[in-house]
Parts: sequence; C-alpha cells; structure tokens
Amino acid sequence: MVKGKPPPRHRSLPARLFSFLFKSLLYFVIASLLAVALFAIAPVPITATMLFDSNGANRQWRSLSEISPNLVRGVIAAEDSKFCQHDGFDVAAIEKAIARNSASKRLRGGSTISQQTAKNVFLWQGSGYSRYIRKIPEVWFTFLIETIWGKRRIMEVYLNVAETGIGTYGAEAGAQRYFKKSAQNLSRIEAARVAAALPSPKKRAVNGARGFTRRYGNSIAARINVVKRDGLDGCIYK
Repeated sequence: MVKGKPPPRHRSLPARLFSFLFKSLLYFVIASLLAVALFAIAPVPITATMLFDSNGANRQWRSLSEISPNLVRGVIAAEDSKFCQHDGFDVAAIEKAIARNSASKRLRGGSTISQQTAKNVFLWQGSGYSRYIRKIPEVWFTFLIETIWGKRRIMEVYLNVAETGIGTYGAEAGAQRYFKKSAQNLSRIEAARVAAALPSPKKRAVNGARGFTRRYGNSIAARINVVKRDGLDGCIYK
C-alpha cells in the first residue's frame, strides 16, 4: 500500500495574524529606509499635502546655498530654537504643549523642524484621531532623517516642502510670489515675514501683514540676529 502525502497543516489564526503583522512591519521598515536614503541626495518631487492641494502646488527646488541665511535663521527663531541641539525631539517643548493643550481647547503642537519635515515628506496632514495615529510613524521617520540626513539636509528639505502660501510650497516659490525675487536674496524682514506665516500660511498674510502676524514678524526679525550671535545655527553654518 502506497502511503499518500500527509494533509497540509493549517496554521492557527493567531499565527497567521502574527505572520502578517511581522511581514507588514518588515516591508514598512525596508521601504522607509529606502525612501529616506533616496531623499538624502535627491530632491523630493512631491508630497501628499501637495498632491491633494486643490489650489495646486507651485514649487521650485533650491539647494540650501541658494536660500538666504536670513530665512534659515528666521525659521530656527520662529519654529525651533534648539534645532541644532536636539536629536529630533524637544522634550521640554513637548511637555509644555501637553500642559497647554490640557488646559485649552485650542491645540498647539511642540513639534521640531525635524518632526515637521518627517511629517511633510513621508506622512499626511490632519487633525483629531488622525493626528495621533500619525505620531507613531512620525517618530520613526524623524529618527531616520536625523540619523541618515543630518541637520543641514533636514533644513534644506524643510525649506523646499513647507507650505508658504495658498498653493505655494518652499522658500523659492514663496519669495517669488511675495517679493518677486529669489529666496537667496531675502532680506531679514522679508525672511521674518515668511517665517511668521509658516504655521498657518493659508490664513496669515506675508505682504501687508497686520496685528499679531506683523508683530510676530518683527519679533522674529529681531531674533534672527540672536540666532546668528549665539550660534544657534551652528549645525548649518560652521
């Protein structure tokens, strides 16, 4: 009597689920590493925010050497004064944001420029539950770009993909739109006005700014000198 093949063994549901999750995580890690490695040297062609912007996405990639140091120092002054000191996360700023948000219905973030860059390039915008779900991969991508790109590349990418106006992305497109000049030639006050509008570029005016935005821009313009004097841009300009 010829013995037949043993019947196939079926894995249990928990085993199959574990296998699926493990493979999914492995593929995600490999894909994210490849993407971060690619954009360490290549311009970012488009982001999810640009892709789904109903107003279009006017943008012109520029190297950091083609962007005014005034704007670099302006965004450090406005967005992340410890950019050159932290490893991607400003723990003190995060703690302040948590305490502030717990006492107010108006949510304000404590994200660093590194975190914003990771979000802008690899993830999505959004609020509510989507925002909290995004934080998990945001931590991973922030770690990767800090490790693989370094500070100078992070700043370069940030200033090329950040939304600088309605349907406008990056320093060059913003400079051309508002001041009819290259981002390389932005004055201190012009750079400060762009930096002041960055947190809410669809609502805050760059030209003809009034009220809070005007005062904030003037404050940033003064702090640009402080960033330079105190070497807070030391990881960019050595």
